[in-house]
Amino acid sequence: LSTLLLRHSVGAWVSPASFTTTRRATMPPLHAATVQETQTAASASASSSGRVKFAKYEGLGNDFILIDNRDQKDPSLTPEQSVKLCDRHFGVGGDGVIFALEPPSTDYDFAMRIYNSDGSEPEMCGNGIRCMAAFLKDLGEDAKTYTIDTLAGPIIPEMNDDGTITVDMGPPELVASKVPTTLEANFEGDSVVEQTLECNGKTWKVNCVSMGNPHAIIFVDDLEKDIDFESDGPALEANTDAFPAKINVEFVQVMAPDHLKMKVWERGAGPTLACGTGACALVVAAIRAGKIPRTKTRVTLPGGDLFIEWKEENKKIYMSGPGTFAFEGMAKVN
Repeated sequence: LSTLLLRHSVGAWVSPASFTTTRRATMPPLHAATVQETQTAASASASSSGRVKFAKYEGLGNDFILIDNRDQKDPSLTPEQSVKLCDRHFGVGGDGVIFALEPPSTDYDFAMRIYNSDGSEPEMCGNGIRCMAAFLKDLGEDAKTYTIDTLAGPIIPEMNDDGTITVDMGPPELVASKVPTTLEANFEGDSVVEQTLECNGKTWKVNCVSMGNPHAIIFVDDLEKDIDFESDGPALEANTDAFPAKINVEFVQVMAPDHLKMKVWERGAGPTLACGTGACALVVAAIRAGKIPRTKTRVTLPGGDLFIEWKEENKKIYMSGPGTFAFEGMAKVN
């Protein structure tokens, strides 16, 4: 990525050297027209033009590069190009690249694909889906809800009047073989709750939940003292004997019956400031392990708070939180 042009919502093109971060509170709220203008014809092939138009969004600091490919079924960038774009020193910087795509059928409004910062492709991303919903709104889409096709199945975000986004994440998958994990099922429904795992020279009590992507949830008494995050996180993620598809790892401290605090080591991205699917998975795990009652729960992540509710009546999980525009621009990808 030898060329990078950026524009924040004030409207002036600037070079990376002169670009400065604008505080979210001081950014003009009417950036939607700017995003729509900048993304016009963005679906033109990056390989032919050598450049790609993008918009940058973040959900509690979990940041993504959004590409408007609504007129095509496949991403306009390769995983390798996405890795370069995500580089925080030589590219735009981000935890992943999200592509807003043409829907596969009339059952959906749009499709979503993601490449992580390491080039891998996750099934879904909770913070990413909120960012994509905000991106669609800024592109001029005006629906209250969207049905979005993902590799994890249909996901439905709803735009709230207060600017937040609530996402119907569907029901969790709890069957051990479908998470997937090879850990022995020890709970109802062939699921894994507080199961013993030896990894990185330590003994862990692991809970396994899939939200369309796999999660290992570990409860600790103190997030700062009980784990070596930079060592334990990647060791657990890469333990393919226990987790054949690798795993997202959430370390969780129970703060109150309706408040959990977490650190996440994401599969394919490493430490991030937030993980929406992880927040959903750990609330399910906490309820099943008897750590908290079944109630709407505040989940504090390094980047801020999400609110999660696992409803008894339909078994679905609902996640509420922000999806925030940061800046937009054009990058050279060849």
